[in-house]
Amino acid sequence: MELRGVDKYFGDLAAVEQMDLAFEEGEFFTLVGPSGSGKTTLIRMLAGMESPTHGDILLRGERINERPANQRPTCMVFQSLALFPHMTVGGNVEYPLKCKKVPVAERRERAAQCLELAHLPVSYYDRPVTTCSGGERQRVALARALAFDPEILFFDEPLSAIDYRLRKTLEKEIKDIQRETGKTFVYITHSLEEAMVMSDRIGVMREGRLAQIGTPHEIYTEPVDRFVSEFMGEVNSIPVKRSDDGQLRNDELGLTVTPPGPLNESFESGTLIVRPENMRLLKDDETDTVNELTGEIFNEYLLGSRIQFQLRSENHTFLVECMRESGRPGAGESVRFGWTPAESMLFPE
Repeated sequence: MELRGVDKYFGDLAAVEQMDLAFEEGEFFTLVGPSGSGKTTLIRMLAGMESPTHGDILLRGERINERPANQRPTCMVFQSLALFPHMTVGGNVEYPLKCKKVPVAERRERAAQCLELAHLPVSYYDRPVTTCSGGERQRVALARALAFDPEILFFDEPLSAIDYRLRKTLEKEIKDIQRETGKTFVYITHSLEEAMVMSDRIGVMREGRLAQIGTPHEIYTEPVDRFVSEFMGEVNSIPVKRSDDGQLRNDELGLTVTPPGPLNESFESGTLIVRPENMRLLKDDETDTVNELTGEIFNEYLLGSRIQFQLRSENHTFLVECMRESGRPGAGESVRFGWTPAESMLFPE
């Protein structure tokens, strides 16, 4: 499926602008972005629930702008799941097959296969869907979508109302199902962790446009601008300006910084970005770190095998993340911390 020059206007409001995007067959593509960036509008156009104002939507080279949702080889799993509460689990899964007038015996066999694929036992077939837990209902919705046998499955934040532990399980199960079926999954989420774990490629949206498309590794380590770097995870942001010797300077911190590479001749000022895991606490005898600051530990946050320190230096707050170890400094202690130039990113104003 491909979009070429697609716009979507609601009155004078441009929800999606000049969208050029192609999905590769069998990939897991995730759309992320702040609220109001156009993610849901985009996926509704792809599914046939909205029509573009301008531009074309193509499926295997054929224009499908006016083709209704029920005539497209696609299916949507909604945030609300949209299950039929008066039906059993099996009845919900069979519904798209019933609409296609598939014979009863074949419907039941196909529905049972889809339940198994969605990691639900066939014994749930005759259970009222209202007696299922949130995670089980999520699997029923996925089994129903698979029963339709679409070429492309769309997901609009399906795990947003699920508790953390179950969400982590379902993330892996959905990714496994995508691999097992070989179908194309297009997924919307507000969870950056979901996007990083599940996706083959990620599209970051901002104000109706795509800011960047890439693999999770590319988006995280090589963001195209400050917006993408800050949206895709925690960062330390340091305002800097060019100094006469080709270095970077922050006068408030009294800090001179070696940039990640030679400065462009046009660069005057901008923001230096360092992710918390790329900063480290320095030992007393370490003197070879190029970029170094001194600060006071204000707080600490345990992250399983890792620990994140919140440091304060002058009027700035920094996050430093490292492995948990004994003898670590505590709140109120003064520490040295720093990073190497290659572990930072510089974006001009």
